[in-house]
Amino acid sequence: MDGPDRRRSAWVAALIGVGVMAAVDEIVFHQILAWHHFYDRSTPQVGLMADGLLHAAELVMLVAGIFLVADLARRRALHHGAVAAGLLLGAGGFQLFDGVVVHKVLRLHQVRYDVDLLAYDVAWLASGALLALAGMLLLLRTRRA
Repeated sequence: MDGPDRRRSAWVAALIGVGVMAAVDEIVFHQILAWHHFYDRSTPQVGLMADGLLHAAELVMLVAGIFLVADLARRRALHHGAVAAGLLLGAGGFQLFDGVVVHKVLRLHQVRYDVDLLAYDVAWLASGALLALAGMLLLLRTRRA
């Protein structure tokens, strides 16, 4: 390999970004605030099991992503700007997917219950869009460099 691999660095980092944002969601909103579980359309025990499965999936993504980044670094193919862009794209992409598909289309859970959801939905989607936009802009900047 000749030099940094921009595309692969971005994809690997996006995997880590998804895992990090899934962890933040699960730790903050599922555990600390207890606003919802990954699956809220059944018993609390099923919701807790669903959270455990989400946690397992995020750990697999994080570990796999870290090993892939280490491999790129070992081969001197890691593109640092693309890694930063990929992290932001992965985190924002997770947030947008969660807010649109999981919350609204599949209705597996909502951000909160027994409140007016509009402000929560706007904040959830806006934060995801800002992260993804920052990642796209940074990725474009790495292309020009």
